[in-house]
Amino acid sequence: MSIYNVTAPMTIRYPDGEKKLIIHHYQHAEGLLYFEPWWHTKDLSEGVHLITGTISGDGPWKINDHVITVTGCHGSDFDMASLLVEWQQYLAIPGQAYPEIEKINYLAKKLGAITTF
Repeated sequence: MSIYNVTAPMTIRYPDGEKKLIIHHYQHAEGLLYFEPWWHTKDLSEGVHLITGTISGDGPWKINDHVITVTGCHGSDFDMASLLVEWQQYLAIPGQAYPEIEKINYLAKKLGAITTF
């Protein structure tokens, strides 16, 4: 399956072992553009990331030495699954000022996304 068909949150493991949760992802001319939880409360350079390279695989996916998996699937990382639950609980709090998807897509395009979903 193409990574761009996945609508579920995913986890990316960096070559140094660091893991981050992907809540929005986009095709970019240089690779994969993604947003992590609470990106809207941080500087963009801290909450939105570009992983350069060619994506391979059908899940898990690889971009150079980065590995991307669907969060919460069999064998997934407990810490990332817990972070996902925390994020979902945050979004469920009434009155949260989280941008609408149209605004997120617009920002992604300004950052070089080729397609939005």
